[in-house]
Amino acid sequence: MTTHKLTLSPEQLFMGSVLLVNGGNYLYNIILGRLLTPAVFAEAALLITLLLILSFIGMTFQLAMAKFTVIFSGSTWKAFNRYIHKAGLVTGVGMGILVVGLAPALQQLFNTSNFWMFTAFGFGVPLYILMSIKRGKDHGKQHYSRLSLSYQTEMWSRLLLTLAALALLPAKPGILVGMGITASFLFGLIPGGINLNIFKIKEHLKPADHFQVSRFILITASYEFTQIIINNSDILLVKHFFESSDAGLYASLALIGRVVYFVAWMFVMLLLPALLERQKRGDNTNPLLYKYVMYIGLFASTMVLGCYLFPEMIIQLMFGQDYLSISGLLWQYALATSLFAISNIFAYYFLCLDDYIPVMWSGIFGISQVLLIILFHSSLDMVVQLQIVVMSFLLISQLIYFAYKNIMR
Repeated sequence: MTTHKLTLSPEQLFMGSVLLVNGGNYLYNIILGRLLTPAVFAEAALLITLLLILSFIGMTFQLAMAKFTVIFSGSTWKAFNRYIHKAGLVTGVGMGILVVGLAPALQQLFNTSNFWMFTAFGFGVPLYILMSIKRGKDHGKQHYSRLSLSYQTEMWSRLLLTLAALALLPAKPGILVGMGITASFLFGLIPGGINLNIFKIKEHLKPADHFQVSRFILITASYEFTQIIINNSDILLVKHFFESSDAGLYASLALIGRVVYFVAWMFVMLLLPALLERQKRGDNTNPLLYKYVMYIGLFASTMVLGCYLFPEMIIQLMFGQDYLSISGLLWQYALATSLFAISNIFAYYFLCLDDYIPVMWSGIFGISQVLLIILFHSSLDMVVQLQIVVMSFLLISQLIYFAYKNIMR
């Protein structure tokens, strides 16, 4: 009898690792939600949201590193490697100084109990950018095992260090969460490390290559920024316009509803190098898009249905009795996030192919969402329902553009 040994591909291992990381991040938030009152949890959730906002810069550098790792070789690759590390270091230090300097203003803006939580967070910004660049290299070379290890070390160190600090140190929870986030970036840098000899490379990018890289970074940063606006502005605006207890309830709602978005991000990470390889070979890239849209669509539909049928059970299991009042909005938030996640797949598809019109759509709808919430925020229900409307129009615009491009091909 022939026996078949079960083996997993690097891509499958990466998918499993990402699911574990997302599960760990949810465990981190759930434990914080259960340890802290809704009002105090709102401050911890604010820092986590700021981390997601920072990720628009980190992901810009990661995607640029991944793309041009596939495209460039030889001396051009060396010159690019030097360029993006120097640009990332300057950007990270500049942003870190800005966050630390504006910490008192951020305290006033978001009604937090202290500004030291923002200071602790600011010191981690340069580390986060360098970590993202390192991940981009592993991503482009499809070194999924090392990429997975970086995500694992970051997540587990943040979870364990933050919980240990909350148990052992007398400081305010917001400060301890900020310290835990910053320390986790150091652990995320450990797999592969940073080669300081990169900064000694003498090669420089040719003007044409420099323009290509700069344009991609600028466009990608613009798109990532619109994603951050769409995906996080609601939490920040709710924290500003509503009482702390309501903001904490909304933060728990958003955390559960965003499962779809994080799973979609996993497929985007797999889509990018595979799409670029197909493009280099001159193959049709549409089947790849159809496959990932189908995966996300099925998962999103299951999530929305589960949140509709069992909202109280999900809230009770994850956060406890104090958060049950928000359960009626759970399926609606999951629907809004699902619409955004599917439109996101289309946007990244075109971004990889150097077609930037969908970036413009995302910017328009992202700004529209912010303005609508600022103008109409009489209740949390209205905040969520406005997002459903805006995300529906965003997805429709992406589908129309995709159909148009295929007709014109």
